[in-house]
Amino acid sequence: MLVEIIVQDAVDARMAEEHGANRLELVTAMTEGGLTPSYGIIKDVVQAVSIPVHVMIRPHGYSFTYSEDDKRVILEDINVCKELGATGIVFGSLTESGEIDEAFLEKVIEAADGMKITFHRAIDEAKDIIEAYKTLQKYSDSIQTVLTSGGAPKALEGVENLKTMLALAKKPSPVIMPGSGLSHNNIVELHEKVHATEYHFGSAVRINGKFSEPINGNTIKTIKELLS
Repeated sequence: MLVEIIVQDAVDARMAEEHGANRLELVTAMTEGGLTPSYGIIKDVVQAVSIPVHVMIRPHGYSFTYSEDDKRVILEDINVCKELGATGIVFGSLTESGEIDEAFLEKVIEAADGMKITFHRAIDEAKDIIEAYKTLQKYSDSIQTVLTSGGAPKALEGVENLKTMLALAKKPSPVIMPGSGLSHNNIVELHEKVHATEYHFGSAVRINGKFSEPINGNTIKTIKELLS
C-alpha cells in the first residue's frame, strides 16, 4: 500500500520518510490549494530524502485553465524540477469547456521527459470526471497516477465515482489515488469501500490538522498500520 504525504520543506520531508511515507508531494502555499515551491526548496527536499519527491506544478490558484504566459512558466518549472532531480511532477489543466487540455498535456509530457506524472485534482473540476479519466488513459505510458476525490469536496463523498474510476483502471491505466479529507479516522472506511492501492494525505497528518503546524509522524505510522 502506497501512502503519499504532502510536504512543504525538508523538515517535513525527513519526518514523513522516517515514519513510513512512500512518496512525497512537495508544495507551497497550501492556503491557495498548493502551488509550485521555490527552486531552493525543491533542491533541499530532493537532497534530504531517498523516497520519491513529486513537485506540484501550479503557477497560481485562480483556476486550472492556463494562459499562454502560464504555460511558458509551467514548462520552465518542469525543466527546473528535472534539473534538480525531482522524481516526478504533479500537474493538471483543463480547457475552458471543462475537458482535459490534451494539447498542453502533450507538451507537459514532452517537457517531463520520463519523469513520473501525477494528474492532480483538476480532474475533480472536469465537466465529466469519468470521461476525463478515460482521456487520461490514452496517456498511460506517461501518466502514472491520478489524484482525485471522485469529483466531490472530500473523497468519502465521491465514493461512487471513485469506484467507477477504479473499475476502469486496468493496467496500464493511471492508478487512481484517492485524496482530500482523508485521515486516520476514516481511511479504513474509505479503503473498505474502494480498495485503492494508493492514498494521499495532507493536513490530517499534522499537529492540530493545520499546514502551519509540524507533521505528526505517529499519525503517519498509524495510517500505515491501519492499511497494512
